[in-house]
Amino acid sequence: MALNLIKLSVGSDSVQDLEDWIKLKLKEKKRRGQKLERFHRTRMVPKRVDELLDGGSIYWVIKGEVMCRERLLDVVPFVDKDGIGRCKLMLDSKLVLVQPRPYRAFQGWRYLTDKDAPPDLARMAPGAAAMPEPMRRELRELGLL
Repeated sequence: MALNLIKLSVGSDSVQDLEDWIKLKLKEKKRRGQKLERFHRTRMVPKRVDELLDGGSIYWVIKGEVMCRERLLDVVPFVDKDGIGRCKLMLDSKLVLVQPRPYRAFQGWRYLTDKDAPPDLARMAPGAAAMPEPMRRELRELGLL
């Protein structure tokens, strides 16, 4: 069974903000001639790497709600220029909308089991992913989504 991570997307006000930031970073890498890879750098290295790489994702919390996920491709430990151990969580850069769920703020990342992870929005409400995010939020608040 796959294991996932959950992390705050600091600075993102919406899924669109996160998508735009990802596109901007990949565009900058292309301009610099760097490898077009998406990763999130973190200080702590997950101990349960094999479970994470067995189909796991990183679930992003945006404005107090789990809103989307990105598939984890690899976990790459490294030592930075100051000699401090760090980790790159290699991601596939394709955001998948999930059924939004409130989630309190926390530091770092946490493990998230498949049974506790929100389902993909496309499975729960076909067509909802094509709606603008404010409309989905309003429909959710009205109990219609």
